Amino acid sequence: MAVPVAEVEMPEIGLDADASEVQRRAALTDLAARTWIARTPLGYVITRHADVTAMLRDRRWFSAIGLIAQMQGVDDPEWNRRSGQNILGMEGDEHQRLRRLVGPAFTPKAAERLRPFMAEVINELADPLCARGHGDFVVEVCEPYPIPIVCELLGAPRDDWELFSRLATDIFRVFNGNLARDLQTIMTAQDEMGAYMSQLIAERRAEPRDDLLSDLIAAEEAGDRLTTEEMQSLANAVLLAGTDTTRNQLACAVELFARSPDQLRLLRDQPSLAPQAAEEVMRHFGAIRGTARYASENIAYRGVEFPPSTLIFPSFTAANHDESQFDQPLRFDITRRSSAPHMTFGSGIHYCLGAFLARAELQEALKVVAQRMPDLRLDGEVEWKPVSNGIWGPSTLPIRFTPGH
Repeated sequence: MAVPVAEVEMPEIGLDADASEVQRRAALTDLAARTWIARTPLGYVITRHADVTAMLRDRRWFSAIGLIAQMQGVDDPEWNRRSGQNILGMEGDEHQRLRRLVGPAFTPKAAERLRPFMAEVINELADPLCARGHGDFVVEVCEPYPIPIVCELLGAPRDDWELFSRLATDIFRVFNGNLARDLQTIMTAQDEMGAYMSQLIAERRAEPRDDLLSDLIAAEEAGDRLTTEEMQSLANAVLLAGTDTTRNQLACAVELFARSPDQLRLLRDQPSLAPQAAEEVMRHFGAIRGTARYASENIAYRGVEFPPSTLIFPSFTAANHDESQFDQPLRFDITRRSSAPHMTFGSGIHYCLGAFLARAELQEALKVVAQRMPDLRLDGEVEWKPVSNGIWGPSTLPIRFTPGH
């Protein structure tokens, strides 16, 4: 018989704001070696790779992204309606329907056709930095890098890059922890994005092109098609999920390589290692360190009973450093081969739709960093975003290297 989770003896952990990321990784690795579950002030953290995978694949655990407003004491009917239409937080039959319709548009082939453009963008951004040999990599490269690619993906022209960047900044306020203050700004940006996408969708219906919107318009299964409103919502989700993640993951990668010169030299000498390097970066130093789920009903797992509404926090950081899955998990090694996938893209029905695109973006950027920034090193203190941020990384990243490449 399952034991209620509240009655199970387990360690209790809190958030140490003063701990470094290296210290947090080591602490979570140690925790996972001792227990698969630990108590936190809000719920329960899940630490081991097998359990994180199993619980994320169990569709009775619902995405908690829709609870952001509730957890901050915000109850706005319009916001609640929009949250219910967001594929990132949607569940059940409607979520499966959307994933089934849009999945063919997010294929490796779709990502591959953007690689030349990715290389062009990253090199253009790197040019001034490489001429000087020093600068802030976050400000000069990471921040502007993903917007042109999202625009190219959606088929938006270069003239609108600045518009997308502004809208992305406002929409990302959802993660700032002050929804009561930022709610109207976020919804205004969503409305502006919706109006823009409505016009772009109408243009693509009349004249299809080789882009994501045209693929989504053509998507059909058994006579079922996406509505304009659903495509608008998906465009918002692409902007939300495909921008800040890339910015932070690339910044984490460069900070890591700046502290691992042997690995950077290896990548420079063997550019074919870029795919493995990207996977190892996301495993070792993922910008998305976990997620949140809540029990949609009474759930029994490993002899533990989780009542409805129980919050769990599957830790990607802990799972990615699980000693039962990864040999010497605290070691950064771009030649690593493992039968276990890293968890930074999640698992189950909410597995990242844009995983192929994200991989390609990171691979193309890392090749440029390795080739054009030899003897890369840190040039001062790295400033980090608050550890409470869902998507985390450096806010400033001063680097120095030999210029002229």
